[in-house]
Amino acid sequence: MQVIDSILADAAAIAAIRRDIHAHPELCFQEQRTADVIARALTEWGIPIHRGMGKTGVVGIIKNGTSSRAVGLRADIDALPMTEHNHFPHASQHAGKMHACGHDGHTAMLLAAAKHLSRHRNFDGTVYLIFQPAEEGGGGAREMIKDGIFEKFPMEAVFGAHNWPGMPVGMVGVNPGAMMASSNEFYITVRGKGSHAALPHLGIDPVPIACQMVQAFQTIITRNRRPIDPGVISVTTIHAGEATNVVPDTVRIEGTVRTFSLEVLDLIEKRMRQVAEHTCAAFDATCEFEFQRNYPPTVNHAAETEFVKRTLQGVVGDSNVVPFEPTMGAEDFSYFLLEKPGCYFTLGNGDGAHREGGHGIGPCMLHNPSYDFNDELIPLGGTCWVRLAEAWLARPAA
Repeated sequence: MQVIDSILADAAAIAAIRRDIHAHPELCFQEQRTADVIARALTEWGIPIHRGMGKTGVVGIIKNGTSSRAVGLRADIDALPMTEHNHFPHASQHAGKMHACGHDGHTAMLLAAAKHLSRHRNFDGTVYLIFQPAEEGGGGAREMIKDGIFEKFPMEAVFGAHNWPGMPVGMVGVNPGAMMASSNEFYITVRGKGSHAALPHLGIDPVPIACQMVQAFQTIITRNRRPIDPGVISVTTIHAGEATNVVPDTVRIEGTVRTFSLEVLDLIEKRMRQVAEHTCAAFDATCEFEFQRNYPPTVNHAAETEFVKRTLQGVVGDSNVVPFEPTMGAEDFSYFLLEKPGCYFTLGNGDGAHREGGHGIGPCMLHNPSYDFNDELIPLGGTCWVRLAEAWLARPAA
């Protein structure tokens, strides 16, 4: 690996910032202390900042030379609403809040790059450092766009990265096209007519109606969707009734839908609504159908993906930049990619052997209470960001 010497020399100090953030996790749109830590570091390094973008976001601006060209680098900064099982010194000090996805590490990698870029400025143009709040369900990227990030900070392209447990440190995963799925939720209420369970003919039983509906949803995947277009419909909760001898009035059905394209998502939502409403109508029941679209699919642009592959091969070696198997997880960097060309890639976080004594017994996987970010990634991730920024601003303008 071709790690930049100055970033490697600063790695311990940046890791200390990372561990401080880890010990003080903040949930989406509440990242005030985290934003203070980021702003203080950037200001100390002479980097102008803009605060309040997307409520608690921070944008650092590093300019050099005379070019009007610009590129954006993004890190997410929020934690998850879950209890940490680790007991090492930098474990969460706030019950029910934890950096279990490595956003503390993403922040640290971008800070490492920021410090080097501010000192050396081996580029002509502007690098925007985007510290984005509320990735974990809050849609912080969407809110930054609403607040005019791309108007206030015009950039040609934007890049994002995520650590990936199970992938060896020093490996990069990236694809053109879909990296992560859309995230969507549905809420269906089947309204029948309650009755005595011994006299079901006097009511309209919503339970068998709901059962038929759930089964029919799977035919959307197997008979309406093209087999080569990935899609998932998962019914995850069904709530009905209070007593064994009472036919309930209603059944509540909830779940999630994941797709890699908006076209498949449109199809699934349309067909689910038709199945739900017509199934209820066939049994003289009524239906309330709500479909909530959360994050769009994260879809990389082809040219920017090829740029990332070529650039990062120079950092980690050709054989260590590998295809990434798309996941049905979701990521709100997708909103940025709908507005600007760009690419989202992964950096291997290792197998968990880096965790210190006092870690939980669970695996070091994302959203696991025993997770911890691997500080070995800080100099590598910082180097990747620097090389991407320098290479982008050195290439001919589109």
